[in-house]
Amino acid sequence: MPELVYPTVRLRGSWLEAFAEWEPGAHLDGAGLRAGDDVLTEPGFAAWVDRLRGAAGPSGAAGDDSPVTYWWVAEGSTYLGAVELRHHLDAFLLDAGGHVGYSVRPSARRRGVATWALGAVLDEARSRGMHRVLVTCAARNTGSARAIEHNGGVLEDVRRTAVGRVRRYWIEQP
Repeated sequence: MPELVYPTVRLRGSWLEAFAEWEPGAHLDGAGLRAGDDVLTEPGFAAWVDRLRGAAGPSGAAGDDSPVTYWWVAEGSTYLGAVELRHHLDAFLLDAGGHVGYSVRPSARRRGVATWALGAVLDEARSRGMHRVLVTCAARNTGSARAIEHNGGVLEDVRRTAVGRVRRYWIEQP
């Protein structure tokens, strides 16, 4: 059974195995990985994990405008993916990014991991008083669209954005 865990150096080996499954230069939604992050060395990985864990503070991580909480989706000691909850929307996030970003390692896809992770993060959002959550995905990403729709997402529109064509869904929560 998967669980949400805060980023941890304990999962470094599994995270690196998952990272190797991605195409070089691929963007890992929800991972908080930046171009300058050194995740291949132990000290660099530890620094990245520390930055992710500190991003939920009152002003976000260094240089970020808005707090964000990062989790990893794990099954025991196996890293399956990443998910983030952005606490507020700026103009870019309102247009293209939404409140939630997530990615699932290629070998763990088509098992319901994204659907489960999104549902778990929606519970976290609700506990923080977020009752209307925007979730987006690439227009051609039918798997992600299904995960969002399964979690109650109602399509508002499909639009061209700075990151390409995206489907924008709102999820209303009691």
